[in-house]
Amino acid sequence: MEKFTRLTGVAAPLFRANVDTDAIIPSREMKKVSKEGLGEGMFADWRYSDVGARVENPDFVLNRPGFRQAPILLSGPNFGCGSSREHAVWALQDYGIRCVIAPSFGAIFQGNCVRNGILPLVLPEPSVAALARVERPQTLTIDLAAQSVRVPDGTELPFTIAPADKEMLLEGLDAIGVTLKRLPVIQDFEGGYRARNPWLFF
Repeated sequence: MEKFTRLTGVAAPLFRANVDTDAIIPSREMKKVSKEGLGEGMFADWRYSDVGARVENPDFVLNRPGFRQAPILLSGPNFGCGSSREHAVWALQDYGIRCVIAPSFGAIFQGNCVRNGILPLVLPEPSVAALARVERPQTLTIDLAAQSVRVPDGTELPFTIAPADKEMLLEGLDAIGVTLKRLPVIQDFEGGYRARNPWLFF
């Protein structure tokens, strides 16, 4: 998994409350046998005026000049609510989104983000709304180690993140990778358990 340390990029404003996982990727778009290519179906109902023909809706933010391929997404409260489909995170990742900034997230979606290298960054709603009101593309710098977001005028916006989530993102680890960091302890326990209970391993 790609490490997330510092990200500088354009932030695309999609400030809507309760953006659910079916909006992020409709179920009809989840027909691929791998994660690759899912980005094409991301926000399909909003992004295309003709979904079948893939005709772009020019009013959708990610189709507008300057915001296309933005690595940061600004949205409203409860982003990623709804079903637990991990495809929603895979679609964002395949498109190139590395960070979603919102006042709050659906709990399962938030966990899926961390386990796939996307930073679900929580800021107060007024702060996100102010960032999203900017009509022209603006570049943000996100420093995960320092837990801050730098806006174009130089202002630093601090954010909090669970230590375990921060570790996974900074080190590029999934849940298995975190477990393997403790491999010597696991092996010591296994060896001791075998020695104490040899009859279990005949």
